[in-house]
Amino acid sequence: MAFIEPVTLRDRGVRLEPLGLEHEAGLAAAAADGELWKIRVTSVPEPQETRSYIETALLGREQGHRFAFAVLDDASGKVLGTTSYHDIVPAIRRVEIGYTWYAASVQRSHVNTSAKLLLLAHAFGTLACHVVGWRTDNFNFASQRAIERLGAKKDGVIRGHALRRDGTIRDTVMYSMRSGEWPEARAQLLYLLEQHATAK
Repeated sequence: MAFIEPVTLRDRGVRLEPLGLEHEAGLAAAAADGELWKIRVTSVPEPQETRSYIETALLGREQGHRFAFAVLDDASGKVLGTTSYHDIVPAIRRVEIGYTWYAASVQRSHVNTSAKLLLLAHAFGTLACHVVGWRTDNFNFASQRAIERLGAKKDGVIRGHALRRDGTIRDTVMYSMRSGEWPEARAQLLYLLEQHATAK
């Protein structure tokens, strides 16, 4: 039995379902919304590379170290982006959340906060994780701010850690949240979502 079983998570009009080849066209359209692959500090596929991107994610699921989700508008079924559990270590009940990107038209909306709330609740509740981690490029300041808004703590920086798509070597900023920190983080995320709804 796999540590993470296939599951569909939904709340506030956002649905997360296991990523599959049936999401190829929708994910390609999401990547094209804002030409996200041109951003140096992300790993968004070009539209014609979407199938390969999904196949790589499915291989990671088969091997047990990654479980990717398609993020959809629950009412229309439109694919908004994708996110994953990765670097899954069942022995110490740890997962990381990453490979996250969204169509430009839904960035800075409630979508990312709602998706993270679903993933964190599933990780700390159903999977009984002790720790959830995140990692991001040292120059991806928007990602760092988004992770910090979730209530994650900065663990440090791993220097010379990974290759970017342009061949340069990046430093990686590491964050984490422990299970004991989750109740306060959950309350803050729910507050942020309520504030967003009120502002409409």
